[in-house]
Amino acid sequence: MSGYTAKQIAEIIGQDDPRMNLRTVRYYTQIGMVPPLETVGNKRVYTDKHIHFFRAIITLTRTGETLASIQEILNPLTIEEVEKIGQRMHLYDSSRVLENETLAITEDVAITISPRISAELKQKVIDSVSRALRGETN
Repeated sequence: MSGYTAKQIAEIIGQDDPRMNLRTVRYYTQIGMVPPLETVGNKRVYTDKHIHFFRAIITLTRTGETLASIQEILNPLTIEEVEKIGQRMHLYDSSRVLENETLAITEDVAITISPRISAELKQKVIDSVSRALRGETN
């Protein structure tokens, strides 16, 4: 198990989001946004599990969730589910959100398309997804 200091966590997570600094790491720890620190020897340290939580928090804040709702979302999840949320962080990068076009296909399905694809390919993707949702095979 790798043990990290708050400063090391801030540096690691700061690469994902520059707004994640030492003060924020300590604050999120203090208010219980992440699990309690682990004890290694006589030191309390952060672990890889905490990194997954911080990445999930960043991802969910980018979707507009409040800290209170994020805490409610993350509390019942397994570490695998928390990690999966954190892995989606790049999808909510503000530059990508502004650059890409998101289209609602149905109430439950939306797709995000890069402006670099042609209008023809974009329409083919929309048509294919729509057919698949209707249960059509071809």
